[in-house]
Amino acid sequence: MTALTLSTSGAATLRADALVVGVAKDAGSKAGGLVVAPGAEAVDKAFDGKLATVLETLGASGAEGEVTKLPAPSGLKAPVVIAVGLGPVPAKGEAYDAEALRRAAGSAARALKGSKKAGFALPTESAEDAGAVAEGALLGAYAFTAYQGGENKLAPKDAKSGKDAKLPLGEVALLGGKPRDKAFKAAAERAAAVAEEINRARDLINTPPNDLYPESFAAVATAAGKEHGIKVQVLDEKALAKGGFGGLLGVGQGSTHGPRLVKLSYTHPKAEKTLALVGKGITYDSGGISLKPAGHNETMKCDMAGAAAVFAAVVSASRLGLRVNVTGWLALAENMPSGNATRPGDVLRMYSGKTVEVLNTDAEGRLVLADALTRASEEKPDAIVDVATLTGAMVLALGNRTFGVMANDDAFRTSIHEIAEEVGEASWPMPLPADLRKGMDSPTADIANMGERMGGGLVAGLFLQEFVGEGIAWAHLDIAGPAFHEGAPYGYTPKGGTGSAVRTLVRLAERTAAGDLG
Repeated sequence: MTALTLSTSGAATLRADALVVGVAKDAGSKAGGLVVAPGAEAVDKAFDGKLATVLETLGASGAEGEVTKLPAPSGLKAPVVIAVGLGPVPAKGEAYDAEALRRAAGSAARALKGSKKAGFALPTESAEDAGAVAEGALLGAYAFTAYQGGENKLAPKDAKSGKDAKLPLGEVALLGGKPRDKAFKAAAERAAAVAEEINRARDLINTPPNDLYPESFAAVATAAGKEHGIKVQVLDEKALAKGGFGGLLGVGQGSTHGPRLVKLSYTHPKAEKTLALVGKGITYDSGGISLKPAGHNETMKCDMAGAAAVFAAVVSASRLGLRVNVTGWLALAENMPSGNATRPGDVLRMYSGKTVEVLNTDAEGRLVLADALTRASEEKPDAIVDVATLTGAMVLALGNRTFGVMANDDAFRTSIHEIAEEVGEASWPMPLPADLRKGMDSPTADIANMGERMGGGLVAGLFLQEFVGEGIAWAHLDIAGPAFHEGAPYGYTPKGGTGSAVRTLVRLAERTAAGDLG
């Protein structure tokens, strides 16, 4: 994990491999629309006040995420200056958008791969700004190196660097962050804790399925529980069979790696509210007997991203000492075809007692979630949020960077959407049309696991709603699009696992602890 410090040094005197400054677009400026952002005054002075002019000559435009490297003048201790675009200059009296700061810091941190230390002289007028810069830099510096240089272990320490491999930026020194100010210090500590857990979730998502399967995932959760004072309970195949968890058993019975239901319990002695978080944890999804077509299997190690997000959120709540009880439920299974696998046409008796006709074994996530939602409901939490890479239909609807939010309560859905937007996670509220429920009617069982093809993401939400306890506020986050990024990295988003929804869940827990959700 990249280290974070609130430096007391100025930009001119900091000894580091590079200094990161912000530049922005301003059509009214003298330098062709390019201006140097606050925080970089000492660096601009070292360039005789002509940093913007030099950058413009090099082709910089100030566009969001644009990175320009140039040698530092003699007035600076660092040998390199990295200018990163922040987008448009804010209107008079307004600050730079927190998400713009996160993305800029992330882009710069990625560009500094292989460096030991860099000073970030981006705008940090408030503690919130400092937290955004710190979070973006730590997330942007992420690299999954566990299987490079001869290392082949689950969640190992730093991998050995091969000839072509570079380790992430070693240290982020946040400049202008007022290290003696309690608010700035708290913001930096929060950013470090949450970013570290997001990066742990990314590691889990990126781990190959031959190393990450239900039992090994449960072992990671158990170890983290011991480290952070979280009570962990793991139900194996025998316990699941005894308890009647037909959904988890039905999905997992085709694999040599048996399913698990992991309960993570973080409690605070002064907590007045309890949140239950439920995560889909299909450690590999072949589709089962309803086998996925060629070209759709290669990234299916990411089908446990919902469980990874829940795991990271519970650990974050514990590390931050939030005054709220948070219970995480990881519904873990591997969906494989074999002579023991569930067949299309089979009927499963769920933990709730309802029977489900399985029409498609590739609609498995809703089956494991259904059991976990019922079990979570038994404890009567104030609210339940489930997170899942659930449907391709949601990707078709919202694209690769936005997750859908469904709920049984309009106000709760709106709150989740607002929280997601606040922390920089793109989301969109989606409906649960009652007319789509009829498509899941089964002549054999209480409900089928498939309904109408059109609106498939909403159908999945309606299925899950059937297993939520009466009177409990519930929201469903379908993160199928943003959970795994297959394109080139951008901002603080890497190629591979992203840790989508972790920041939303953590902020939800913070708001609940503060009593802001009623």
